[in-house]
Amino acid sequence: MRLATYSDGTREHTGIVIGDRIVNLAAAAQAFGLPPCHDDLPGCIRAGAPALDTLREIARRCEADPSKGVPLGSVRLLAPIPRPARNVVCVGLNYADHVAESASVVGAAAPQFPVLFTKPPQTVIGPDAEIPWHGRVSTAIDWEAELAVIIGREGRDIAEDDALSYVFGYTIGNDITARDLQERHQQWYKGKGLDGFCPLGPVVVTADEIADPQRLDIALRVNGETKQSANTRQMIFSIARLIAEWSAGMTLLPSDILLTGTPSGVGVGRKPPEFLRPGDLVEAEIPAIGILRNRVAAA
Repeated sequence: MRLATYSDGTREHTGIVIGDRIVNLAAAAQAFGLPPCHDDLPGCIRAGAPALDTLREIARRCEADPSKGVPLGSVRLLAPIPRPARNVVCVGLNYADHVAESASVVGAAAPQFPVLFTKPPQTVIGPDAEIPWHGRVSTAIDWEAELAVIIGREGRDIAEDDALSYVFGYTIGNDITARDLQERHQQWYKGKGLDGFCPLGPVVVTADEIADPQRLDIALRVNGETKQSANTRQMIFSIARLIAEWSAGMTLLPSDILLTGTPSGVGVGRKPPEFLRPGDLVEAEIPAIGILRNRVAAA
């Protein structure tokens, strides 16, 4: 299933995307006489397996009835989880080719364990939202296309072999980074934590629809020019390993978000370096999920 958070111009809803339509889950459950659905995606995730069964039944009925829902183009998609309850957890240096390009800039070496950091909830924006231009703060704003994982149930000390069973679904993330701040502060929180620096979307594809998350093509374009092109099989640490390491001694909660690292092709690794400018259109794509488009705001 392809789930989304959207605005109809009045309020936010959770919907299921079927072709070029989006169906309001809460309204559909009521109309079909099914158990009530939460009208927010974190609520649906927290409700667990019974809620997922209801969503599947709504999808089945709506696929058979093209009159259900409204045109996708008539609503505004938001980040699937517009206001995360906790920081977004991210992974640095998780593709060997990105480690190699980073080595030429900051002397990075391949990590023996996942490099974890976080981005504040205020970094999250949705598809087609503008990436703020923080020109007074940074002039070296970079892109990083990533596969994002949405946690589906609570767990701690999760075994690697069981880790994927804790995944609710997948979306696309763009780990926007102010490289000059990253260098200046000698850590990643500030340079990656400015408001609006974590576009997410456009939808969440439930885990049952992704046969193997380690076999997904991933790419990023700036103004139509391909800057990154890779496959998640090139990750140093698999998604299962990342979840196991993250959860060691730490409780993961439903709707927690994990960004799994970016491949090579980032701006700072190019010669000469390239950075985003006001008006640039950035498109991160994972074909199995969709395209996450964002334009950099005017100066």
